Amino acid sequence: MSQLTVAKFGGTSVADADAMSRCAAILEQNPDTRLAVLSASSGVTNLLVALASGEQQPEARATLLQQLTDIQQGILDSLNKPEMLTRHIEDILVHIKELADSAAISPTKALHDEIVAQGELMSTRLFVELLRHRGTPAVWFDVRKVMRTDDRFSRAAPDLGLLSAEVERELKPLCDNQLVVTQGFIGAANDGRTTTLGRGGSDFSAALLGEALDAIAVQIWTDVPGIYTTDPRLVSEARAIPEISFSEASEMATFGAKVLHPATLQPAVRKQIPVFVGSSKAPEAGGTWIRNSTPSQPLFRALALRRNQVLLTLTNQSMFQVHGFLAEVFGILAKHKISVDLITTSEICVSLTLDAGAELLTDEVQAELGKHCHLKVEQGLALVALIGNRMSEVNGTGTRVFQALENVNIRMICYGASPHNLCFLVQEDNANQVIIDLHRELLPA
Repeated sequence: MSQLTVAKFGGTSVADADAMSRCAAILEQNPDTRLAVLSASSGVTNLLVALASGEQQPEARATLLQQLTDIQQGILDSLNKPEMLTRHIEDILVHIKELADSAAISPTKALHDEIVAQGELMSTRLFVELLRHRGTPAVWFDVRKVMRTDDRFSRAAPDLGLLSAEVERELKPLCDNQLVVTQGFIGAANDGRTTTLGRGGSDFSAALLGEALDAIAVQIWTDVPGIYTTDPRLVSEARAIPEISFSEASEMATFGAKVLHPATLQPAVRKQIPVFVGSSKAPEAGGTWIRNSTPSQPLFRALALRRNQVLLTLTNQSMFQVHGFLAEVFGILAKHKISVDLITTSEICVSLTLDAGAELLTDEVQAELGKHCHLKVEQGLALVALIGNRMSEVNGTGTRVFQALENVNIRMICYGASPHNLCFLVQEDNANQVIIDLHRELLPA
């Protein structure tokens, strides 16, 4: 048990039978991998989210359900449609139709999570059967038995104490002697209702289970061979990073790198569990190991980009030397569960950024804030994060960065709070070119 490894496979990794077969081969090459955590097959979650919205007319719902059925049937066909599994998948699809019909009448957050969770329940059933076809014994496990959460549907928070106790009782004995396949992304509230951890929560699930199982490693298998110096779709010269520290990877995930869910590394950091990110399509290509520390600690490691940012500026002429103004502002934001990313202040102003925050700034929120200050809301912005080491301690860091951007209007800068990042806002229209220019100047091959 001390050598146990947890492997998580994302939606593209289990998109169809061929993709699942590649995942099976990865598991078969490492007998220490005793727990496989799966997302829904690629495209399935989007279809389920659409059905859960309840916005479609009957004909449109039927089309979505048929698309969903086609994905599952394609995998079943490759497995020669085993009778029991086929019946089970068909029962789930009927259940989804019933839930979708209910959502069309009265959509709720709880109903949303129940519908969306069906994708992982199907992909894991199909994957267990595929493993058995290959001669690899595996058992299916309902993660809701151990992944206990609060009842904040669509963004539930795990109860770590209950999770640890239930894993010890329910999951560890199974993992001692065999490969177990379970679901990412989903959990259950104390009353048994299904919850979800939010989009991208499968990575988080795998890390939480790895922590509870005292795993020696968590592997995140996706469609890219590791973490890159920036998004290779933007910069063709971007390259994979062999090793990166927890601190650097956390900054990258927080500020927009899509390869990891931002919460994934928290459990790994608590137990110092190395995390590997690689491509299930090309496992021979290697990947990125995320560790507590790495021998190489370059000044500039990578660039991340987060679009759809909102800049909120609050001005109060009486703010200077007045106690409690910021407490009032953040109290209002906390009341409405609005998280703040970057913040800068002057004598009479405070500016802060919200991630995709325009829809969060309801009339009620703005009215409450407006009692204390004048509001200015700016949209169409992107956040650029330069990730590295000792950046606030090395002379000339800022000069090198901003000389590369001398023709760009930078709206806001945050620098010095962390030695691992330098963040700033630019107009969204300029964001791609900013990343290209910075990568060329600071991260040359």
